[in-house]
Amino acid sequence: MIPTMSASAIGPMPTIRRLTPADVEATADAYLRDHWGDRRANLSFVASHPGMRPFVADADGVLVGTGVLCVNGPVGWIGTVWVDPGWRRRGIATALTQATIEAADDAGCRTLVLVSTREGRPLYERFGFTVETAYIILQAPGLAGPPVAGVRAFERTDLDAMVALDAAATGEDRAHLLRAFASPDSARVQERPDGSLGGFVVRAPWGGGATIAPRIEDAEAILHARRLASGSARRVRAGLLAENEAGLERLAAAARPVADGDTDHHRAAEQILDWLSARSTS
Repeated sequence: MIPTMSASAIGPMPTIRRLTPADVEATADAYLRDHWGDRRANLSFVASHPGMRPFVADADGVLVGTGVLCVNGPVGWIGTVWVDPGWRRRGIATALTQATIEAADDAGCRTLVLVSTREGRPLYERFGFTVETAYIILQAPGLAGPPVAGVRAFERTDLDAMVALDAAATGEDRAHLLRAFASPDSARVQERPDGSLGGFVVRAPWGGGATIAPRIEDAEAILHARRLASGSARRVRAGLLAENEAGLERLAAAARPVADGDTDHHRAAEQILDWLSARSTS
């Protein structure tokens, strides 16, 4: 039987410590019980990758909370802040967030960033995070059709150009993630007629990922290729920052029904997530 424990059963606060590979199965099981899905692949990665700083809340051997920092050079991303339902409202999420912030400081991060639901905002605002923008999540159906000209599978020789494009777009050093995730199966690049890269998409093994393309035309080509790869029976999701009005308009237009009378082919602004950040003043 999987050990469980409610907050009412004990008094002391859990210990906040680093998550290790030995914690992966118990943490994944805890997520499943809270309907967070199967995150074993993600947990295995964060527990072993040198760019990650994962933490758990350990209540006498029972893992009741998590928080993860990803170090991208001068920028640290905080995520996966989770607390077991029976342990909420006891300051555990605050303690886990504090642990990731301290780890970011130790790693030399000057800016901290996270994506939050509206419900989670008060926690992060207490740490000085402010809302900078929001993600608008769009969804479109997959497609059937010929391949997109110029969009091809990733090759190892593309990596340096991808790192440069990514750094220019984000101000972050995500080379460690691109090296870990990019493969011919997980990544596609948009190659321009002159041989330069116009953009790319990289998917993580557990889903999600990033599309980087300075020009809207290149981003549209990559998204169209994703829709073709998904096939007409599936859907494709893309998130854009709220101020990217031109991109949102173009992608919303691309997601309109492809057959008369079909009204379920697009949902714009399906979900809005706040992008919060905090910067060091030292």
